[in-house]
Amino acid sequence: MTLDLSSRRIQARPPLAGVKRGAASQDALKGLRLSHVVVPLKAALSDAKVLTGRQTPLVQFDLLVVEMESEAGETGMGYSYTLRAGGAGMFSLACEIAPRLLEEDPNDIDRLWEKLRWQVNSLGRGGMAYQTIAAFDTALWDMKARRAGLPLAKLLGAHRDHVRIYNSEGQYLQASIDGIKAAADRSLALGMGGIKLKVGQPDGQEDLRRIDALRRHLPDDIAMMIDANQQWDRTYALQFGRIVDDLGLAFIEEPLDAADFEGHAMLADALATPVATGEMLSSLDEAVQLMRTGGCDIAQFDAPRIGGITPFLKAMNVAEELRIDLAPHWMMELQVHLAAAYPQESWVEHFFSLEAAFNERLEIADGRVAVPARPGLGLTLSDASRDWTAARHDVGTVTRL
Repeated sequence: MTLDLSSRRIQARPPLAGVKRGAASQDALKGLRLSHVVVPLKAALSDAKVLTGRQTPLVQFDLLVVEMESEAGETGMGYSYTLRAGGAGMFSLACEIAPRLLEEDPNDIDRLWEKLRWQVNSLGRGGMAYQTIAAFDTALWDMKARRAGLPLAKLLGAHRDHVRIYNSEGQYLQASIDGIKAAADRSLALGMGGIKLKVGQPDGQEDLRRIDALRRHLPDDIAMMIDANQQWDRTYALQFGRIVDDLGLAFIEEPLDAADFEGHAMLADALATPVATGEMLSSLDEAVQLMRTGGCDIAQFDAPRIGGITPFLKAMNVAEELRIDLAPHWMMELQVHLAAAYPQESWVEHFFSLEAAFNERLEIADGRVAVPARPGLGLTLSDASRDWTAARHDVGTVTRL
């Protein structure tokens, strides 16, 4: 039988690309500067992944920095990062995809995120591809907020001007008990509201000794958290969690493999202590799956890792729907804006080692960090960052950067 198609019609659809710009588009990107910045740490840091032989100590972090300018004279700066490996790869990928943004309206952020996503589609939905996109996405949001003359948090719609903050850097596993106490004292003197202790080493009794020593040392009104960095199995995590359940910890972080959503859900259901996880996820899809599985009481999504501010805002919407608390991972200078825009009270994680990359400093007092009053992210790269630049590449016409 032959099918007669002569009278059949398919309704026409507008093209998905190549449509002429309308009057609403009043600006266009004309130049981008890409930088690979290698920031050294003053001292190597070791968590449970190092003590169990899975990783080497952390001695530096690699930033992918994107600076952009538009025909109307607007500028924006964004960044992403990687630890231990991948910095040069992210920079190389950024150089490949950056030309796709030239002549585009920088206000069309969600559309440009999708454009870049399809450019790197063969690399998969997440991982290095999305972490590279994140630097461009963050720069676009920074430009939009600067154009509006608003801090990013205010552009997004802030629920508060200050966010709770805790320090993580002084309590890694290479530090002695006396060392973690001294580091905690320095953090409290700066106004931190919480201290997070690394656990998950092979000797669980040593973990318990360190927890007990730090909890006794801290004032009662200072929050304490512990972080196992994915080193336990379900049975051990449940046993350990029940032992410390009466301490009033603010949360237990990453007790299981980051991809074990069901295991984290089991722990969240069984323990009184809130379970926090999500920092290692590398896409919005993974973040939503974790939350809808019930795998966290506190979501720790990392904006650069899941692709930038655009997907992070979508993850926040799901978290709000499910009444999940928020404690974004690392990158406090960026995450303070996102945490301030979340309806429920959040935490931000403080690291001293990040400060050297920027000229500005966050204001911390009484256990809280203030949202910067400066437009955009409120950040400019320090001279040290310029000195630590391993590679730089300009795309288009760069005149103001």
